[in-house]
Amino acid sequence: MKRVAAVDLGASSGRVMLGRVGTEVLELTELNRFWNGPIDVRGTLHWDILHLYRSMLDGLQAAGAVDSIAIDSWAVDYGLLDASGQLLGNPVHYRDNRTDGVMDLVLTRVSAEELYSVTGLQQLPINTLYQLVAEAGRLTTADTLLLIPDLLAYWLTGEIGAERTNASTTQLYDVRRRTWSVELAQQLGIPARVLPRLWEPGDTIGSYDGTPVIAVGSHDTASAVVSVPASDERFAYISSGTWSLVGLELDTPVLTEDARAANFTNEGGVDGRIRFLRNVMGLWILQECQRVWQDDDLPRLLAEAAAAPAFAVLIDPDAPEFLAPGDMPARIAAYSGESPASRGAVVRCVLESLALAYRRTLRTAQELADRPVDVLHVIGGGSQNELLCQLTADACGLPVLAGPVEASALGNVLVQARALGEPLPDLAAMRALVRSTHRLRSYTPQGKPADWDAAESRVFGNR
Repeated sequence: MKRVAAVDLGASSGRVMLGRVGTEVLELTELNRFWNGPIDVRGTLHWDILHLYRSMLDGLQAAGAVDSIAIDSWAVDYGLLDASGQLLGNPVHYRDNRTDGVMDLVLTRVSAEELYSVTGLQQLPINTLYQLVAEAGRLTTADTLLLIPDLLAYWLTGEIGAERTNASTTQLYDVRRRTWSVELAQQLGIPARVLPRLWEPGDTIGSYDGTPVIAVGSHDTASAVVSVPASDERFAYISSGTWSLVGLELDTPVLTEDARAANFTNEGGVDGRIRFLRNVMGLWILQECQRVWQDDDLPRLLAEAAAAPAFAVLIDPDAPEFLAPGDMPARIAAYSGESPASRGAVVRCVLESLALAYRRTLRTAQELADRPVDVLHVIGGGSQNELLCQLTADACGLPVLAGPVEASALGNVLVQARALGEPLPDLAAMRALVRSTHRLRSYTPQGKPADWDAAESRVFGNR
């Protein structure tokens, strides 16, 4: 039996979990859960990285003696260290507006086709590449770039490096050669010296008070996909939370012009797999609505949404209007030209619109990868949203299996356990353990496909 600590940091909350793994045993106990989110300091959105570090230490102290520790987090954001190893400034939040217009500037220097042929990444203004170009001046004094989990691991161990699955999200990583693209970085004025050595999931990074700190799939989605309880290859997944990551698991990247035009991403996964997916805005929009309303009674809001008329108001959740923090109910009304009749109607609008985006994304993924799908797994916090899961099954015309909820933490724990010698030789064995130890909820498609066809046409037209 292995006893490990998993630090799992999402874009709206963090947690430290105690994992126990053994023959027919896979258990999580929450030790510390804490808020995470943007902090506006004189017009710039930051992460409170010291709060995250302190909260992580509190959770590790509560864990007591463990066999190992590992950290996963959201992607793309980072801290810069100087030559003495000191942090140059509080990490900036990806929703900050400093990258406005930067993507267009970069594409005057490197074509979109060239970028995609090297990195295989979806074009998003939040990508690390665009953040670095936006602060080119500060790079002159920087010695090392560390993504968030790597920065926290450095503070624990004193060791500098970058875990490969998270490095693959930066748009500075060559997805075929599986290493940094130094040539691309230099072409865009990013000094190659800031790109640290790469770790594989399962590598031992160093130690904290004598306890090994292990690299896992440190991008939280990479860890989440490890715990997808699939029984064969013909599955798709939605890692559902603040963001929704909708995609397939493949052996090799899809770098075709059609994949680039559809804005699909090829990110590294555990055991060398490729996460072929698209970022969809996710439950962020609903979270912002609740913040504006100062209403945290989600069960009541979902009940009101279930009773609201179907397809009354719809939006494209990936429209740039919904990226930054703000008054989402007002933005929904402005975008759609209609004001939903109630809070329940707003919530229904958000969830139906997400389901439509999932439908479109999943269909395109299957076409691009030539991979048919028999079942859709919804994992992460959004798997608890029964209305969204049912709407997703209806929209996609596929059975949905929802769970596990703490997917990222479970994937984190499983990779640690394997590194410590548990007999979990491959992803199939890890997923079988998840299936045998966690309850899943199933949703069968209902309603009329023609209604979803008409709704999709309303939102996306011929796009």
